Amino acid sequence: MTTPQSPINSGFGRETTAAEVVRGHDLTGKVAIVTGGYSGLGLEATRVLSQAGATVIVPVRSPEKASTNLKGLDVETLPLELTDPASIDAFADAFLSSGSSLHYLINSAGIMMVPTLERDGRGNELQFSANHLGHFQLTHRLWPALVASGGARVVSVSSRGHRFDHVHFEDPNYENRTYDENGAYGQSKTANALFAVGLDRRGKPRNIRAFSVHPGAIPSDLSRHLSDDDLAASGVTRNADGSFTMEDPSLFKTVETGAGAIVWCALSTQLDGMGGVYCEDCDIARPAVPDDRTFGVANYACDPENAERLWTLSERLTGVSL
Repeated sequence: MTTPQSPINSGFGRETTAAEVVRGHDLTGKVAIVTGGYSGLGLEATRVLSQAGATVIVPVRSPEKASTNLKGLDVETLPLELTDPASIDAFADAFLSSGSSLHYLINSAGIMMVPTLERDGRGNELQFSANHLGHFQLTHRLWPALVASGGARVVSVSSRGHRFDHVHFEDPNYENRTYDENGAYGQSKTANALFAVGLDRRGKPRNIRAFSVHPGAIPSDLSRHLSDDDLAASGVTRNADGSFTMEDPSLFKTVETGAGAIVWCALSTQLDGMGGVYCEDCDIARPAVPDDRTFGVANYACDPENAERLWTLSERLTGVSL
């Protein structure tokens, strides 16, 4: 039986912070990996999990940036480039060699709206590669540690941007269609949601549950590829120092509240026995209404048949299998 895509009235909400979610949780003895854990939402998730007692490992692509941003936090780092399969394998091998179990895998790293078509070393479109395929391979390689935990959660950070496009199973890498940065981002975020559906079905017998989550609209470094005109159309101004000014701040979340939804998916006992669902605002999201692009998950992003098609495609493109 699958978990219905229906809110559970969690008691938390849009303004709940990660610190509020983690309050009362003693994570001593728990181990978490947070990709993107030294910037933005991932950094805030890393901070609250670590302060609650968890051992947190942060995969690092930019060592200098990570060293600066993680200063003062008791966390571990290991190098990782999500678009490089050899780097993924090296990270996983290093972690597995420690003999540690893995209780929480938060797949938070990502890129957005890359303006021109770029590919990884295997020829895969870069947003699909970094946002989905890299995490697909990483999760597979870390599978023994997830199983060893006796009960784990995998949280994939999706986005409301999944509404931009579905997964084009016959041409995910723009070999026979014109590249569109919005569509490519949407495809990758739909893939994040479908990955949670497929992974949860496979993980459930071993008490490994998977979720995807929309953290909210948060102007950040993730928006670096957006032009000033694109940002202005959303009511956002990029300042000279790299910060952002919002015309109506009530339409946006903070890093603290955005990370709240992510951490809620990882820790909430209200989700015990559930999985494979797309969440937002610290609750399970409702199905989207066609004319409302504000809330909810599109049917194509939580469809089990689509999830299986994506799983097969991803196995072929990465060469990994459980």
